[in-house]
Amino acid sequence: MSTLWRYLRIQAFVLLCGIVGPIFLVIYFGSGGSPLIKWMFWTGLLITALDVLIALAITAMGTRSAAKHQDLEQNGVIALAQVVGIHETNTRINERPLVKLDLQISGPGIAPFASQDRVLASVARLPMITNRKLVAVVDPTTHEYRIDWDRSSLVSGLMPATFTIAEDNTTYDLTGQTEPLLEILQILKAHNIGMNNMIDLRANPVAREQVQRVVRRAAAQRNAPQGVPQPAGQPTPQPAAAAPYAAPSMSTAQRLQELETLRATGAISEAEYTAKRQQIIADL
Repeated sequence: MSTLWRYLRIQAFVLLCGIVGPIFLVIYFGSGGSPLIKWMFWTGLLITALDVLIALAITAMGTRSAAKHQDLEQNGVIALAQVVGIHETNTRINERPLVKLDLQISGPGIAPFASQDRVLASVARLPMITNRKLVAVVDPTTHEYRIDWDRSSLVSGLMPATFTIAEDNTTYDLTGQTEPLLEILQILKAHNIGMNNMIDLRANPVAREQVQRVVRRAAAQRNAPQGVPQPAGQPTPQPAAAAPYAAPSMSTAQRLQELETLRATGAISEAEYTAKRQQIIADL
């Protein structure tokens, strides 16, 4: 959206909210500039000037935010933001609860770090938050970041992730597989390929080959047989190292506190709260 078009939209909205200023000016000039209502001229002029200044300020902030967003998208890296805590703020915006998230952020080329963020827990976002796996675009130098909700919906398993490889005549389903999906998102970003409902990589053979390699590896690991006896003389394979994006375990107290937060913010019903609380206590 161009800056001029953004300004015109914001200005129209602000003038609608502060329409009394233009109304006073219309009444004053419509009466022929009567000295008896000259106060309408000055009051209307002041209110209208404030409307213009407010619209300019909002446009400037929006432009800076858009520029920062674009710079982060170009120079940032895709990282996983693990949700390790959810806290209520007792604030609602447009009937949506504002919650505070404790995050552990890690990704390629950046040292893992902890952060807190306040987000609106809308109906669309809540399953991603409670699934504890969000995608962040991080500046590797400053650690400035933003949560990418579109990418998060893919990694958290809310969006189906199927990949068709013509050479294999097979469609692979990686829905909910965090690590390979993060790697694929990193490949797509490196090649400036945006996220759409359907991505055709035939026009980009390098990205296509890289994505296919990740898909095949993930499918092979998922389908690998477990507990196959090793031939004599062969060293027993050691368990794989813990995944770099594994979620930290939570104590029972933390789980109960998070459950209380979800109930307080209206994210879950009373029946869901009771059932989840009983389940947590039963796990003791």
